[in-house]
Amino acid sequence: MRLVIFIVSLFFLMLSCQDDNTIQKEIAKININVDVERFDIAFAEAKPNDLPQLKSAFPFMFPEQYDDAFWIRKMNDTLQLQLNEETLKKFPDLKDETQEIKQLFQHLKYYFPTFKTPRVITTTSDVDYRNKVIVTDTIAIIELDTYLGNDHFFYEGLQAYIVANMKPEQIVVDLADAYAKKMVLNTKRKNLLDEMIYFGKLLYIKDKVIPFKTDAQKIGYTPEQLDWAYANQEQIWKYFIDKELLYSTDSKLPNRFINAAPFSKFYLAEIDNESPGRIGQFIGWQIVRAYMKNNDVSITELLNTPTQTLFNKSKYKPRQ
Repeated sequence: MRLVIFIVSLFFLMLSCQDDNTIQKEIAKININVDVERFDIAFAEAKPNDLPQLKSAFPFMFPEQYDDAFWIRKMNDTLQLQLNEETLKKFPDLKDETQEIKQLFQHLKYYFPTFKTPRVITTTSDVDYRNKVIVTDTIAIIELDTYLGNDHFFYEGLQAYIVANMKPEQIVVDLADAYAKKMVLNTKRKNLLDEMIYFGKLLYIKDKVIPFKTDAQKIGYTPEQLDWAYANQEQIWKYFIDKELLYSTDSKLPNRFINAAPFSKFYLAEIDNESPGRIGQFIGWQIVRAYMKNNDVSITELLNTPTQTLFNKSKYKPRQ
């Protein structure tokens, strides 16, 4: 009987791989042109007399509350000059990043046909790591000084869990995350399960639109952290159930299990120091994956599925 089950499972796995290959070939044919506009270089090379031309080309980069004198001072600011130098040194061109962004946009167009290719613009931001990318319906802004590598001297003094993903290979991951947030309804999340499913949906969109990235990169873990999460998934779930946390409205739970942090807070000495932060997001991801595996629904239907319905139909049962 076990042999029969194995053969059947292998058969469906092969069919699934064939389907995935067919989809990827279709996506690769989608015509997307990505031209990354280097505002960071344009601003670095500009003289005061060039300011009107710059403002005309990039009006959204010059908020009205700042007068021309502000921008002229910034052109000569010591920190800005250093940001210009270090950014250009790390990113003399963006060939690899541009190719990944093109792939992201092709996948977005395939799964979300109304997606329109935005202007992609790079800049610096005084290392504003809380807003590394900004996307609208027409513009995608990438703040390159937040991706100089997790050992860069600009980031000294920042906590390690923040700096961990301030590297070039995470640019397209952060873009995918920003677009996913535009697609998943950000409804009021009342309990821990709501939080987990919301972030699980975001991560599942990343599965679809950046399949060329590893699971560790999608969630912003090291490979070791991801291995720990998978290895301890059953125990984590048991903890959530035993402590009756799923439907708890305790306002402290997001900081313990959802928000960025050096580790998750089980209040168990033997676990806390080993666990990665945001473990609730990881569990939510696995629940959403289980739901999509066990139900014949489109990604659009997924986005509109309420938390409780999704959870009930996921039949999520972690095994070590």
